[in-house]
Amino acid sequence: MFRNWCSDDEVTRYLTWPSHASVDVTHEVLTSWIRGYEDPSFYQWAIVLRDLGEPIGSISCVELDEDISSIEAGYCLGKPWWHQGIMTEAFAAVIDFFFDVIRAHRVCAKHDVHNPRSGFVMEACGLTYEGTLRQAARNNQGIIDICVYAILEDEWRHARAIKDDNGAIHHDERTSHAL
Repeated sequence: MFRNWCSDDEVTRYLTWPSHASVDVTHEVLTSWIRGYEDPSFYQWAIVLRDLGEPIGSISCVELDEDISSIEAGYCLGKPWWHQGIMTEAFAAVIDFFFDVIRAHRVCAKHDVHNPRSGFVMEACGLTYEGTLRQAARNNQGIIDICVYAILEDEWRHARAIKDDNGAIHHDERTSHAL
């Protein structure tokens, strides 16, 4: 974790937490994640490539609004793995989990306007751009404008419905049991 993404200033440039100055900081973060799992609404995952067998990034629920069943996701990935579709694959799987298992009504994500590639991941995962909030957040760049994207449960389910040649609708195996 320390070597693959947390100590890289370029990876954390648009994030809300600074690069880890030492492995001790990474150890503290991991310890807090482990404690976090005592809360059943804590969702934090490492992204691990099978070939490599070690974490190259993370993805999590950064905010959960149980009143409206809305989840905000956040993610980061080590630079050597950028632009390979890895984050899109990981985020899509987490979106499926949030809708299929957690039964969320809405999944959203935000990014700094100066980090449009993060928005490309969101769009590739089916989220719709909802707008830009001016000076609405803070990250390692200071106070920033953020782009907001979201997908609703019915949109997510509809996107998985596939029409065959006869017009019949078939659903993706991962979600058909919940339909």
